[in-house]
Amino acid sequence: MNLVNIDPIKCTNCTFCVRICPVKAIKLGVNQDKPEILHSRCIGCGSCFRVCPDGAISYHNSISAATALLSSNQEVAAILDPSIAAEFPDITDYRKLVGMIRLLGFSKVAEIAFAVEIVAAKFASLVDNFKGKHYLSSNCPSLVMYIEKYFPALIENLVPIASPMTAMAGIMRKHYGEHLKIVSFVPCISAKMDALRSSGIMKVDEAITFTELRELFAQKNISEVSIEYTDFDPPHGRIGSIYPIDNGFIQAAVLSEDIFSGKVFTCSGKENFINSVREFVEHPELLKHHLNIFYDKGCMMGPGMTFSNDLYHRQVLVTDYAARRASAIDKRDWQKYFVTYSAMDFSREFIPDDQRLPMPSEEQIGEILQAVGKQHSTNEHACEMCGFSSCRDLAISVAQGLSRMDACMIHSLKSKQEYIKTLRKSHDSLSKAQKQIKESEKEAHEAMLHAQETLDTLGVLIRKLPAGIVIVDQNLRIIESNPAFVSMLGEDAALIDEVIPGLKNADLKTLLPFGFYNMFKYVLTNSEDIVGKDVHLSDKLLNVSIYSIVRNRIAGAVIRDMYLPEVQKEELEKRLTEVIDQNLQMVQEIGFLLGEGASNTERMLNTLIETHRGGKKHS
Repeated sequence: MNLVNIDPIKCTNCTFCVRICPVKAIKLGVNQDKPEILHSRCIGCGSCFRVCPDGAISYHNSISAATALLSSNQEVAAILDPSIAAEFPDITDYRKLVGMIRLLGFSKVAEIAFAVEIVAAKFASLVDNFKGKHYLSSNCPSLVMYIEKYFPALIENLVPIASPMTAMAGIMRKHYGEHLKIVSFVPCISAKMDALRSSGIMKVDEAITFTELRELFAQKNISEVSIEYTDFDPPHGRIGSIYPIDNGFIQAAVLSEDIFSGKVFTCSGKENFINSVREFVEHPELLKHHLNIFYDKGCMMGPGMTFSNDLYHRQVLVTDYAARRASAIDKRDWQKYFVTYSAMDFSREFIPDDQRLPMPSEEQIGEILQAVGKQHSTNEHACEMCGFSSCRDLAISVAQGLSRMDACMIHSLKSKQEYIKTLRKSHDSLSKAQKQIKESEKEAHEAMLHAQETLDTLGVLIRKLPAGIVIVDQNLRIIESNPAFVSMLGEDAALIDEVIPGLKNADLKTLLPFGFYNMFKYVLTNSEDIVGKDVHLSDKLLNVSIYSIVRNRIAGAVIRDMYLPEVQKEELEKRLTEVIDQNLQMVQEIGFLLGEGASNTERMLNTLIETHRGGKKHS
């Protein structure tokens, strides 16, 4: 059973719960967005539940389990903590409250006060028969779990007597039969764990807080208006009703609280709870007292009650109620029950559940203290806003992965101030950058307007050109074309052009024959231009040049109709010029060859003449 839970949706990460937890069972480590409850470390004190401003923390609800038990055809008894006096001042008489509980379906309703007196008497006997070992009271379930988890060496110092709640469960079964199911109504959350761990004749089947009891009344629409008086079932308690006050247990045990002669100190409240155990460990021989310890300022201030800070008002309610109960109970009957049930075995055992984490090295602790600027701090100067009694304790928790350095409020504030300075610098840089961006945007806008004007001019020029112009994408869809191109395609294309000017997004494959559009595919695929290719289209002879504009993505073509008079004249002149140029080149080459041959012939003839003349002289 997870005693306490956090709803991550409701949680606003205020970290109040992290700071107030006395055993650091709520983790908020590095890279954690929301706190996480470490259930194995929890002692059920309820501080986190009380402090959460967003209602994100809840404790285990036992209403449905108790309702199911009441519907099971089994005999179920209710036992009530004497804190009812502090919880229900709105109910005029406690006997009305007893009647309301019976109406829920409980066959027996008894007060735990009688068991308080039995347990208190056994504790008094332990104190009176002192044998050198001082004890810690074991009535507060949070204390029991605290010792088991964080001071297991002190388990032998816990009073080995059942809590008043479980003791009363055993008394009820002894009195009415062991078949009885027991539901306890309690002021604290940790009592649910005490009930879960109980067994045998002292088994408490369910523990319900007084807040849950109010919910049950509301669900069943039960109020005191239609209820008659009915008293608790025996055995009745007398002075045990004073138990909800922090030293009420010592009063019930009739132990002296005299400053000089008293043997027991009562310690209540979170700080005293923690410090009393620490001092018991550090100075056992100097204290020379048993300790009666409660996490809250008495059970009447438990987290399972309707929240109120009216400590002294509640104390008066409890003392008045206890006084009335003590005077109303027949002392002879009480004595008879007391003698009978004092003989029961109420011994208990405790189970070590060591949750202590390994102590980090001094080097690690020193690094963390230095990181938060606390390397020179002492315990005396600790602000405790982080929830730790010293900066060193925070550093240890950080090293153990339970906390973060920003839990230190001073460090966090300094970091935020540095962050604000950085933000200001960033803001100044950003302002300059924004100014530059605005100027760049202005220049870009002007350039865009100029480009748009240029495009508009080019568009007009393309539309005016007599040659056909068409631009297509990689899927052979037309991006742009001019009227000359549409005219080359014929009447069908002209009709489409009336609906979709420029044949935009038209499929070129539906407008041109395979051989023609395949040239476009070739250029797009290979990024190689085709220049001056003659193509027949219907009765037209077209001269086509296709160019790659964007590699493998966009291609454009310039197409001329060779049968147009101006094109024919231009082309004829061009081609005559090409022929003349070719013939001139050929004549030049022939002349060169002829000239070279004549020169050779002349050289040969001259050689022969010279040879002939030389022969005559010799003869």
